[in-house]
Amino acid sequence: MRDYEEVTAFLGEWGPFQRLVFFLLSASIIPNGFNGMSVVFLAGSPEHRCRVPDAANLSSAWRNHSIPLLLRDGREVPDGCRRATIANFSALGLEPGRDVELGQLEQERCLDGWEFSQDVFQSTIVTEVGGSRALESRLGTGKRAPSLWLGSCFVLSCWQWNLVCEDDWKTPLTASLFFVGVLFGSFVSGQLSDRFGRKSVLFATMGVQTGFSFLQIFSINWEMFTVLFVIVGMGQISNYVVAFILGAEILGKSARLIFSTLGVCTFFAIGYMLLPLLAYFIRDWRILLLALTVPGVLCVPLWWFIPESPRWLISQKRFREAEDIIQKAAQMNNVTMPAVIFDPIELQELTSLKQPKVFILDLFRTLNIAKITIMSLLLWMLTSVGYFALSLNVPNLHGDIYLNCFLSALIEVPAYIMAWLLLRKLPRRYIIAGVLCFGGGVLLLIQLVPADYNFLSIGLVMLGKFGVTSAFSMLYVFTAELYPTLVRNMAVGITSMASRVGSIIAPYFVYLGGYNRLLPYIVMGSLTVLIGIVTLFFPESFGVALPETLEEMQKVKG
Repeated sequence: MRDYEEVTAFLGEWGPFQRLVFFLLSASIIPNGFNGMSVVFLAGSPEHRCRVPDAANLSSAWRNHSIPLLLRDGREVPDGCRRATIANFSALGLEPGRDVELGQLEQERCLDGWEFSQDVFQSTIVTEVGGSRALESRLGTGKRAPSLWLGSCFVLSCWQWNLVCEDDWKTPLTASLFFVGVLFGSFVSGQLSDRFGRKSVLFATMGVQTGFSFLQIFSINWEMFTVLFVIVGMGQISNYVVAFILGAEILGKSARLIFSTLGVCTFFAIGYMLLPLLAYFIRDWRILLLALTVPGVLCVPLWWFIPESPRWLISQKRFREAEDIIQKAAQMNNVTMPAVIFDPIELQELTSLKQPKVFILDLFRTLNIAKITIMSLLLWMLTSVGYFALSLNVPNLHGDIYLNCFLSALIEVPAYIMAWLLLRKLPRRYIIAGVLCFGGGVLLLIQLVPADYNFLSIGLVMLGKFGVTSAFSMLYVFTAELYPTLVRNMAVGITSMASRVGSIIAPYFVYLGGYNRLLPYIVMGSLTVLIGIVTLFFPESFGVALPETLEEMQKVKG
């Protein structure tokens, strides 16, 4: 029985039909780029200090000294979570520093809320104000809010979000919960597309991503925002995975490699680059979210241009529909279609064909296979930690956050091109180990850079991102080549899920920067170099025939 590619060889490899599918599916990935990293701006944490109410009736001198100073990264900065207790000193006519020793003053929490700098963000979910204070800011100070509105707000808990100080743990958790949604989405997306079809699930998950992003605009508290964010994460990865599968099944061998390494990844990076451009001009998080939903709506007309996967239709015994799509492709490519595409005897053989059942434990059947699987899980997870931690750590870099985020996205394009060129010519384990050790090594060098040389630190971060991104984009190809046909999809699926676990814990690597700005780079750099060394123990897959059975898998290098 002929395989699908032999049956459709008359269409050619790169005709108008293939180019249309390539670019439309790649374009559908653009919203994934900015939705995946939008938390950088939606949950940005600006500089803040305790709010001193006007009713405190403090002199300007005491108001200026009401916030104690902290030593952070070698410089004194205002404490964002404490204020001095100075209620009576101003009324008694005492002067700070002369009559009262400032270091001996008692301190208290920010009982009246916070004042946030608007130099970078006009508003984020961190600074969001709800309840009576939100209405007060709209009505004017001193005006009373309607009791009915306040009553409903009390029931719905729509008070200040203020994700700082005692609640600053909610900021990394917000990003982690998004990636929890990504984990769930990656788990169910393949099963849904196998059951309901690639095209239907592609557009359904596009709708989920766009629709629930729109609903986030109306979030009344942090809990509502994060629940919706989990669902957005599920839609985001499902859209990405299904578009990847659909393109791989429609395109031929030569176009498939370019699509999986350059097409999907580069258009993801384009969406990522659009994010800081939009965020620069839209500093309010709700309006920014509204702007980010527009490209998803613009993808709706693609329904009439992107076809269903003929391979999936054939697997569902829907041969007539598959032939119709192939016929339209032939017309678009201006090639003559054979009189018979699917021979009746082949169809009968296909109908009676049964695939043997495989289980997840087959990936650990022997000691050798178990070693490869465990190393693959670690490789995917730690590479994912490096990629997402570096992407989410942009606000902690010196300089303009919008420019730094754009550079972080831009560096991905040459990283993907480099990965594609290396995969064509060189052994897999050496190039993956090489770019990981390079990326981790330059991250470790950051601690040696003097504090005043900020531009050099940023350059090293971008080079580290380049190395990690290159490695990340090679993992799909490398893993698929290691495992036999019978368990290949399962192996790629479980290792991909390990990468989602890495993305879930990545925000907490960024959180370490609150204690020491160099700590995230030291930890990430060390782990990246370590997993780069571990990669050298994988068997080599370049230039080796793909294994068909578990017994044919190569041995781990000693």
